[in-house]
Formats: sequence, C-alpha cells, structure tokens
Amino acid sequence: MKTENAPVVHLLHGAHYATLATHSSQLPGYPYATAVPNVLDEQHRPVLLVSALAEHTRNLLQDPRASLALAASSVTRIQNEERLTLVADAERFEPVPELIQRYTRYEPDAALYLTLDFMFFRLNPVRLRYIAGVGRMGWLDAGTLQDLPVVSLADETRLVALAQQHAPPELQVLGLDCFGLDYRMRGERRRCAWASGNTLEEQVLATVPQIGQAQTDT
Repeated sequence: MKTENAPVVHLLHGAHYATLATHSSQLPGYPYATAVPNVLDEQHRPVLLVSALAEHTRNLLQDPRASLALAASSVTRIQNEERLTLVADAERFEPVPELIQRYTRYEPDAALYLTLDFMFFRLNPVRLRYIAGVGRMGWLDAGTLQDLPVVSLADETRLVALAQQHAPPELQVLGLDCFGLDYRMRGERRRCAWASGNTLEEQVLATVPQIGQAQTDT
C-alpha cells in the first residue's frame, strides 16, 4: 500500500497517548508494554520523559530497542480505524529550552517532573507500520519522517506566541508543524490540519480565529 505522508504525520501528532514496548530486563525475552504521553519533537520524533525508577526506563538503559503503538484518540472501533506502530531506537538526550517549553505545553505536569529524577529519551525511527483500516496497511522507512519539512523550535516558539495573541482566552496553542496545529480547548486536546498554499504565518492568522469562532458558535 502506498502511503501519503500527511495522514501519518497527523496521526503521530494527534494521538494523545501511546503504548511503549521495551525489552524486559526483569524477564529477559519478554516485551514490557506501558502507556505514555505522546509528544513529538520538531522532527516528528516521539519524546519520552521518564522516571529513573520506572521499569521501562531501566529497560531502555539496558536495551534501547523499542516500539511505540499509536491510535487516534477518538477511536471507538479499533480494527476499522487508522493506527501506527513505530519501531525505533531510544536515545537519551538533554533537550534545549525550546523543546522543554514545547513538551510542557502539551504536558503541563511535566514541569514538576523536571525537578525530580526524570530524564528525556527520543525515539529514532527504524521503520513504521501504518494501518489505515481493514486490509489497508504498509511499511514505511525511517526516511519517511527524516525527509519531512521541519519547523525549527525557534520558529515554532515565535509562531505559537503569534497564534496565542489571536486566540480566544479558552484556546491554548500547544504546538505546530508544517502540516497542522495542536491546541487545547476547554480541556480537550485537538489537532487542525492546515489548508494548502499559505505560509505558516498566514496559516496561523487564518486558522486560529476560525477555530475560536467555530467553538463559540457551538
């Protein structure tokens, strides 16, 4: 199955949570799966903020090979809906301040975790398995993400501030990329795909007021 990039990117960014599978250090040979928040970096790679005491952290420090499964947060019949499995190598790293700001916009509680024994990992994709529905599936190489356009963290910080200036008080802009905007409205996290043919500044100025007006009308 040939897969367009946009649906994969929207699923990656739009999933609120994911299931992380690591190699168990306590039970060698068995996978260990756990639920984690889903936040991506500017290169569309999942970023994990994990405690040194967590079982999956110990596993990753011993064996960095991992897998992450995602599905749209609104799914009710999983077999009929799109989903994604990302096979990756986990890499511990020290994030720049702009990435920490991005992460804490998505996960505000992380500000507290940063004062504790938590550490950051990113998942560098090896291959991706995208399932669009029953009988519609295919593998994607790691280059699928590596070749996507990137909004630098500095540009994203500027554009998020611009978007927030034009947003109603109840709308919090979380992050954006070349494909869409993530926001939280009345406590609910959502994603809006960009229209085609505009610069990111134009997308922000056109889209954010529309989102606010649509929510006011409902």
